[in-house]
Amino acid sequence: MNESTQFTHLDDQGNARMVDVSAKPRVRRTATAEGRILLSSDTLAKIQSNQIAKGNVLATARVAGIMAAKRTADLIPLCHPIETEHVEIDFAFETTGIAVRARAVCTDKTGIEMEALTAVSVAALTIYDMCKAVDRHMCITDIVLVEKTKEELA
Repeated sequence: MNESTQFTHLDDQGNARMVDVSAKPRVRRTATAEGRILLSSDTLAKIQSNQIAKGNVLATARVAGIMAAKRTADLIPLCHPIETEHVEIDFAFETTGIAVRARAVCTDKTGIEMEALTAVSVAALTIYDMCKAVDRHMCITDIVLVEKTKEELA
């Protein structure tokens, strides 16, 4: 197996290990992830008109997603704690649900894609939690990394 296809989180015996990034330079990195939560049209209308009993669903989901991105290394084994500099979360109403999109930024030695994916996941889970009393058929789906960038510092 060559260097580019080797699993870096496994040692020679196949044991999980944290990758050593100590020799890597700090660079500016971004990652964008998205996902969807499928909801009934009635639930969508209640969210849009702020009629969910637990409160403002999207405001709460946005804060939960940002908080989760900042705690990713505590949630995902072997994930490096990085200096998260910015997380933004946007929502788009669709005919069958809500699209959740997160963009995360850091200047560090390793990427921030796990933080963006975690932000989307927890934001969608928060929507689910806040709406479960009115919609028993919700489905979180299509969580994917859309883009990641790396920019060398001057």
